[in-house]
Amino acid sequence: MSVKKQLFEQFALVGKALSSASRLELLDYLAQGERHVDALAALSGLTKANVSQHLQTLKGVGLVTARREGLNVYYSLPDDLVIDAVAALRSVAERHQAEVHRLVDTYLKAKDSLEPVEAEELWRRAADGVVTVIDVRPAEEYEAGHIPGAIHVPLGELEERFRSIPKEKEVVAYCRGPYCVLSFEAVAKLRLMGYTTRRLKNGFPEWKRDRLPVEI
Repeated sequence: MSVKKQLFEQFALVGKALSSASRLELLDYLAQGERHVDALAALSGLTKANVSQHLQTLKGVGLVTARREGLNVYYSLPDDLVIDAVAALRSVAERHQAEVHRLVDTYLKAKDSLEPVEAEELWRRAADGVVTVIDVRPAEEYEAGHIPGAIHVPLGELEERFRSIPKEKEVVAYCRGPYCVLSFEAVAKLRLMGYTTRRLKNGFPEWKRDRLPVEI
């Protein structure tokens, strides 16, 4: 077998590891920060055994790394190239899969048809103090890293804590990524409460990937 064919065989192994909706979902969670198997099982609704199997597949091609702490094994992404790979897969599907367009139009654009805010624009406006940024992800994801100055208001607490969000500025909500429904729901709820609000176009993993400032 030629070297070229051998290389393509190795590339195909990575493609095969990515050819699972469950594994893509696990990578989405790991893009927020390090997790152990129990946490990933709770987030994904998969059994711990199933999560472990998927993680071993991903680890086998270098898409995740693992470290042991006591009885727990913690998994994380080795670098931002994994985020790039998933983003590339998403971009191809967005451009060429009609079903992706249908799902986005039916379930997401129906919630928020306004143009989302680009990351660079958000950083400039936040630095100028003309917007309020809110992070609607769970606490452990916010604590693992967030946009500097972002107010942490998990979606489930939004209706109780919305008074802590200033109303005189535009509010920009963000969460895990471009299809994360948490920010769509937050924007919809805040608009009903009389806020001027939009969402970040992508999410925190893409923010980090673009080397924009991060606060821990």
